Amino acid sequence: QVQLVESGGGLVQAGGSLKLSCAASGSIFRINAMGWYRQAPGKQRELVAAITSGGSTNYADSVKGRFTISRDNAKNTVALQMASLKPEDTAVYYCNAEITYYRGVFYTHDYWGQGTQVTVSS
Repeated sequence: QVQLVESGGGLVQAGGSLKLSCAASGSIFRINAMGWYRQAPGKQRELVAAITSGGSTNYADSVKGRFTISRDNAKNTVALQMASLKPEDTAVYYCNAEITYYRGVFYTHDYWGQGTQVTVSS
């Protein structure tokens, strides 16, 4: 069974920094794209940043220049370094990964972490 476990959320003042981490575990053959999404109260879940297995990155316009996504393929982890945080960054942040595993044949599925709360006070 594949599992994503996040850590690193919390409360921070505007202008501060936080780092989120996510570790994938289980019977993993390959992790393809990984990313971070967020969902604020009353809003839809949105993509924050994504990174391919080769290291290509993509960011939401609202976080460009402030957030940095990175991954360690050897450790099956992805991180999101957040700087210059704003109150509008307040949300539950979710780790996402497209993972291929083998059970007689190869399967590829999207997996989600449990979510971690980030609160930015003004």
